[in-house]
Amino acid sequence: MKRAELLVCHDCDLMQRGAPCPPRGTLRCLRCNAELERDLPESLGRALAFALGALVLFVISNLYPIVGLSVNGNLVRTTLWHAVEILYLDGMWPIAALVFATTILMPGMQVVCLLALLVPLAINRAPWQAPLLFRVMYTARPWGMTEVLILGLLVALVKLSHIATVVTGVALWSFGALMLVLAGASAAFDARQFWSRVARATQPANAPNVTTNFVPREEARGRGDRAAGPLTGAACGIARCHVCGLLARMPAAAHAATCPRCGCALHLRKVASLSRTWALLVAAIVLYVPANVLPVMDTSSLFGTQKDTIMSGVVYLWVSGSWLLALLVFIASIAVPMLKILGLSYLTWTTQRRWTWLPEQRTRIYRLIELVGRWSMLDIYVITMLVALVQFNALATIRAGPAAIAFGAVVILTMFAANMFDPRLIWDAVERENGSTR
Repeated sequence: MKRAELLVCHDCDLMQRGAPCPPRGTLRCLRCNAELERDLPESLGRALAFALGALVLFVISNLYPIVGLSVNGNLVRTTLWHAVEILYLDGMWPIAALVFATTILMPGMQVVCLLALLVPLAINRAPWQAPLLFRVMYTARPWGMTEVLILGLLVALVKLSHIATVVTGVALWSFGALMLVLAGASAAFDARQFWSRVARATQPANAPNVTTNFVPREEARGRGDRAAGPLTGAACGIARCHVCGLLARMPAAAHAATCPRCGCALHLRKVASLSRTWALLVAAIVLYVPANVLPVMDTSSLFGTQKDTIMSGVVYLWVSGSWLLALLVFIASIAVPMLKILGLSYLTWTTQRRWTWLPEQRTRIYRLIELVGRWSMLDIYVITMLVALVQFNALATIRAGPAAIAFGAVVILTMFAANMFDPRLIWDAVERENGSTR
């Protein structure tokens, strides 16, 4: 039987016939315009080169000082690890753990896993524990926030320049390079090519070349003629793995299964997606108020004590003439969390009400929310640098305030809420309406 490649959209679940991807081009979903495939020539070789560069830069960035502050002959330098340690010693261990995870642990795991996967393939050997390493790399990627850290460092430098003389360190420049190299590694890595190489490295030399990402089209259509409407993966009992992209047939009457390739959980739809999203959003809404009302930073000096909120920090940047940075901080720390909460609430409510209007636009809103969610961490990194550097005992000391914990929780909760929401549910209502009108 002739087999035709099938593609299932991860955002709307539409099943489509595969087509050759144009050179350096992309294949997009016919219904929601989501990216399905991208042609990346020499993908694994370029990703390996970027990963090796990222490893060197990662080590330099964490060993050398990022920046120093000089006041009356006293020079205070800090590394990223030292900044995390000061937060922990000040009793702000939740913020210390958050900064450590997003700037050291997750980027480090991403680089190590990428090298562990690609180095063996470069010498024509199968990677050890490839499914596990691939899942870890996939999980770590959205939580590594090096680019947000760089912007936070720039904002902190502007604030510190009004206090004392700022001395830039080696790690500041290496972190900037690490940001670019990590982005290049992520953009160059093609999961499709990777698993194809792994399959060739693991199968015996005389074994037939078989891939599990191909399904007989006549079998997949199952329900009947194409004129009956567009087919979805769920209607045919086929789930697309969100980690490795493999198409797999779900067992009968099963809500979940395991991907035969990477071991990730498979599901036709995320279990209790709307109720879990609502629960996370309600918690984020409750914490959003103290995050903006309570002081996010306490400054003690010879002139007394000053408590600053997120908004007062924006005002300080604006008054000092750093209008662009003030606008960036306002957008990242105040506007983005609020718009994420409003946007996810709108998507969850309209999906729960089974609205069928503007499904493509609502799917685009969801993609935008996923894209900008990480940038809300900006203020957390600014506070981290200020707390680590302004430690001049009797002269001046900065400590993180209670709002920092609430704000960090809002960022994490909204990111989890976006991850819990299943955009395929938006299109399920459209499918039901089309089915009732046929």
